[in-house]
Amino acid sequence: MMSKTNQGRAAEAMAAQFLQDLGYEILARNYQSHRWEIDLIARKAQILVFVEVKSRANTAFGYPEAAVNLKKQTYVRYAAEQYLLAHQYTGDIRFDIISIVTGPEQEIVHFEDAF
Repeated sequence: MMSKTNQGRAAEAMAAQFLQDLGYEILARNYQSHRWEIDLIARKAQILVFVEVKSRANTAFGYPEAAVNLKKQTYVRYAAEQYLLAHQYTGDIRFDIISIVTGPEQEIVHFEDAF
């Protein structure tokens, strides 16, 4: 059985591949600023996308995307602000969620402009 950290990293790898298959360029994985982290930072066309990845083995306790609450969104925004400052980026941005259910019937759902 995988640890929670390893499960999270595996889900992030799946999400990165999913985005690449859709034509996104992955710029960073697990970007950290202070105590905050962004799972994936990607670009498609002229939009910089900050992606929060959530996964669960099944939906018995709800869908993974439900775990991206207001507190988590705030932390992702803080980290995104630091990334934007560090890279002097002034273009369009978006915050997405990728929800992955890893159970017998694997499912990946991409929520664009989620928050």
